[in-house]
Parts: sequence; structure tokens; C-alpha cells
Amino acid sequence: MQPTLSTAPDGTRFRDLNGNGVMDPYEDPRLTPEERTADLLARLSLEEKAGLMFQTVIELGDDGDLLETPGAISKSPTSTVILGKGMSHFNVHHIPTARAGARWSNNLQRLAEQTPHGIPVTISTDPRHAFVENTGVAFSAGPFSQWPEPMGLAALDDLEVIRTFADVARQEYCAVGIRAALHPQIDLPTEPRWGRQAQTFGYDAERVSQITAAYLEGFQGDALGPESVACTTKHFPGGGPQRDGEDAHFPYGREQDYPGGMFEYHLAPFREAIRRGTAGMMPYYGMPVGLERDGRPIDEVGFAYNRQIVTDLLREELGFDGVVVTDWELVNDNHVGDQVLPARAWGVEHLDATGRMRMLLDAGVDQFGGEECVDLLLDLVRSGAVAEERLDASVRRILLVKFQLGLFDDPYVDEDAAERIVGNAAFREAGTRAQAESVTVLVDREETLPLFAAPGARIYAEGLADHALAAYGERAVRPEEADVAIVRIGAPFDPRDDLFLEKWFHQGSLEFPPGLAVRLARIADQVPLVIVVNLDRPAVLTPLLPVASALVADYGSSDEAVLAALSGRIPPRGVLPVEIPRSMDAVRASATDVPDGTADPVFPRGFGLRPVAPAPVAAASEPVAARQ
Repeated sequence: MQPTLSTAPDGTRFRDLNGNGVMDPYEDPRLTPEERTADLLARLSLEEKAGLMFQTVIELGDDGDLLETPGAISKSPTSTVILGKGMSHFNVHHIPTARAGARWSNNLQRLAEQTPHGIPVTISTDPRHAFVENTGVAFSAGPFSQWPEPMGLAALDDLEVIRTFADVARQEYCAVGIRAALHPQIDLPTEPRWGRQAQTFGYDAERVSQITAAYLEGFQGDALGPESVACTTKHFPGGGPQRDGEDAHFPYGREQDYPGGMFEYHLAPFREAIRRGTAGMMPYYGMPVGLERDGRPIDEVGFAYNRQIVTDLLREELGFDGVVVTDWELVNDNHVGDQVLPARAWGVEHLDATGRMRMLLDAGVDQFGGEECVDLLLDLVRSGAVAEERLDASVRRILLVKFQLGLFDDPYVDEDAAERIVGNAAFREAGTRAQAESVTVLVDREETLPLFAAPGARIYAEGLADHALAAYGERAVRPEEADVAIVRIGAPFDPRDDLFLEKWFHQGSLEFPPGLAVRLARIADQVPLVIVVNLDRPAVLTPLLPVASALVADYGSSDEAVLAALSGRIPPRGVLPVEIPRSMDAVRASATDVPDGTADPVFPRGFGLRPVAPAPVAAASEPVAARQ
């Protein structure tokens, strides 16, 4: 849909956002974003400024309608947060269809026109183009084109693919009105047990820096503009060195350690993100323990609470003047159903909500993620505890991004175009190819791969769907009846479900249960066995080595893509973005912050075989993506 435009006396077309019949400077499309920001900032009430400093989750209603009740995660009706609290930044979760997403975005923008200055809404999202479904981290692709997890993109070791992915995702985001990405996640996962590795690009700091540059180019372009998606790079200054690999979403994972003295190593990709103009930066929940920098102890509080990190390092030393948004829910506990997730106020748990907010502001953050407690901020200003000028500094940065993105001139999207663009055949085919090519061959005894050189294979399979197997042969009921066995498994983890979100995080031991190797050995006694392991973390693969004729890793691939790789239809070319440890003893003995830190790894970072594929025989004629 098109915005409603007015005409100034000189013929300039503009949106009369405050309804006064005059083209005010902030409404003038001929002025620079900086000029328009300065004009609007001076017009805003205290309440409008406060609303801009919050970003939280709201959800779609049926078919893209506005949800006017609390949702599964969201706490308030949509009109309450936009009209009542003056908020205009929202993180979207489930999007059922492209049309519904576009319609919902347009409905939000129409509602925002009712606010005093018509400030448009900025819709943000966590990653949503791969396979992980975790409300606190990422979403599976749904109507969008599906690609490997970022770890799989890193396995391709191909900057052009990274750039292509980012550009495709940008087009699909823009089509449904999403103009802000809460990514890339450029943490270096040097602790092998950490549960958020799938969304990283491995821990080679130099290569991750190069990937960061390509990623930001694909999403933002050379500079933010009307075709850009503004990226919030995370998690400053690096969330990988988690003690024992436990995640800082949870109280038991609050500490970050640097026993190897590698703080600067983890910082390197963020320096590149700043150099490349990332619009935003998100500090992590974690609190550094025993960290010194330039001989000065760093306060043991969560990074967003830490003035030494946000102001001294990020703002002053590194020169970042973009938006700093906190990770979600640092001020208040989050209650969802009968579960709770305590506020991630690590190191300052003793403070009340008011004290936490004041400390975050003093540290230098601009926006409170996952919160909508606008009254708390207003009380701080009205009481004199926080100066209104402090809000002005953050609001200037926040408004500038909106103007740079062109949202004040046209925030609306075309529902029909959204259906044509999102998940189109070319994007899906590119994503499926990336899924297949990212597959990493670790073991290939006696040239087991590629499979299916002859048609009509009898295949014993676990973890693979019938429709995917049908293009290659017939499913065998028992291993002894098959020509080959393919078993697809996930990396091990310790199931947990006490705190909210915990059940979606794969944490704990990297060891498979002992019975698995015994069972797989029985299959291997009957038929050549191909084992496919989904590596959302670097599993201890040692017990699988004696029984596998071929052992391969994927990082988020459909059954069709895995079989395309195993058959050689799309030859796999992935290499490991992380090393594969030999044992849990080696993991426990390693330094949390050191790359390639485990003793005598089974497979080093960068390892990957590339079997030579014969001309495929059994493949169906249509593209792989057409059968998804």
C-alpha cells in the first residue's frame, strides 16, 4: 500500500505525520536524516522519548490482524504499547505466511500514525532462515527461504555465499516490513559446550571478521538506506567464553572466563562490525570474572550494566555511536505460564528494577530489550534521578536509524509483492544448495561416498523421511535387507526444563549415551553404515568412528539436501568451523576463551573431505528445492 501524502506550497510531497497541515522539517524528505532527527527530537514530549527507548515482543493476530490481547510471549495488547506507552520498536516471533506478515506490518504502521508525531514502527527479528526453533534465539524458516544455520554458512568458507544469503534475507525481510535484524551473532564459541553455537560463524577471529563484513554488506549495503535492514551485531564484547559452556540466559551460566587472556581476540570481529557501520550493538548477559584490561580490573557485572564496557570501550575507545540495545529482560523477571526466567541482572541481583534501569543508563545503553516498563523510566526522570538530556542522547541515535531507513517517508509494504518475493523458487533453490554443500564429510572409508551410483537402492534409514528417500531407492525395514544404512542423529545434550526457555537450549555434556554406539555397531555388522550428525555443538564423535563407513556433519539441512550431498548430486564441500574434541575430559581441561583449545582433537578446525562424485544416476529430474 502507498502512504497518504500531502503537498507543500512548493510542490514537495510529504507525509503530514502530526496532522498540522504544514511540512515540518522532520517531514521534509529533502533534508538529511541528521537534520530531520534534530528537528523531531526537539518536538518530542518526555513520554514520547521514553517510549522510543524500549523494544519488546508483540505478536500477530489471525491473518495479520493486530493482537489486542496478551499473546504467548507478549505481555500487552498492541494498542497499549503503541498508543498508551509510545513504543515503536517491536520484535516479531511467529510469521505464518508472507501475506500475514506484510498485512500485520501495515496494520502496525496505520496504528502508529495515530501517535502525536506519527513515528513509524521498526520491526525487528532474530534469525529466521534456518532450522533452529528456539523462542529465545532463532526461528525456523516457515514461509522464508531455508538455509543452513550460520555455522553451516561458515562451513562453506565462501564469502560470496554469505553475501548472497544476507541479500536474500534482506529482500525477504523488507517484503514483510521487517527493517531490523537482531543479528549477526559474531561471538567466537571457544567453549565447546556453549549452547548458542549454531548461530555463530565459528571461532577463527580473522575469518569471522571477514564474514561479518560480507554479512553487513548484504543486509545494510554500503550505508543505511530505504532498501536496507539495520543490523544489531551481538553479543559485545563476545559471548563465547561461558564458564563450563553454560548459557548466560540462566543464573547458572552468568560467568564468563578468560583464563587464556584472549579478551582482545574475542573483540576482533566487533571492531570490524563497527568499521563496517553496523547500526546497532547488543551486549551479552554474561558477567566477566577475573578480567583485567590495561592493568585495570573490569567490574564483575553483566556486560550491559558495565560502564567500562559500553561507554569506555565501545563508545570512547572503539568510536561506536550507533544504538546499543540490551539483550532481553535485564530489568524484570519474565513469567510465562507456570515458569519464570529471572531478570539477567548478573552481578546486580540485589538492585530493584529502578536501580537496575538507572545502572544500565549510566553504563550507556540506549534501549531496553524485552521490556515495556516505560513508567519506570519516566519516574526516574521526573524524580530528578536521570536527566532528560540523558534520554535525548539515546533518542537521537534511535530516531536517526528510522530516518536513514526511510520509514518516515514510506513504511508500508505490498502484500502481493511479499508473496512473490518471500520464499520464491530461486531463493529456495539457493538455500537448499547451500544446505547440501555445507555438509562436511569427516570419514569416508573405502570410498563409500557418493551413494546411489546405481538406481533402485535398498536403504535402511533412521531420521530420514520417506518422501526424501523415494528419489533414491526403496526403504528397507531391516538393516540386513539393505544395500546401505543411513542414520541421522542430533548432537547430544542434557535435557532441562525448569526455567522458561531452558528446554530449547542444548547444553551440558557433548557425549553420546553409551548404548548408541552399541546399537549402531549392530547395524554396521549387517550393512555399510553412513552416520549423519547435526552439529549444533561439536559433539564427541570418538565412539562413532569404529562403526561408520562414512561419517558426515550437517549444520541445519533438510533430508533432501543431506541426500543430495550423500549422493553427489550437490557435492558436499563443507569444512569444520570448529574442532571436534576427542573426549569430555579434553573439553573440561581446555581454556574457555582459547580457540582450538582441546588436546588432540579427533578432527581439527578446517577439516573436511571432498569425495569425487560420479555422474548421478538415481536423481529425479526436478530441482531438489521443488520437492521440499
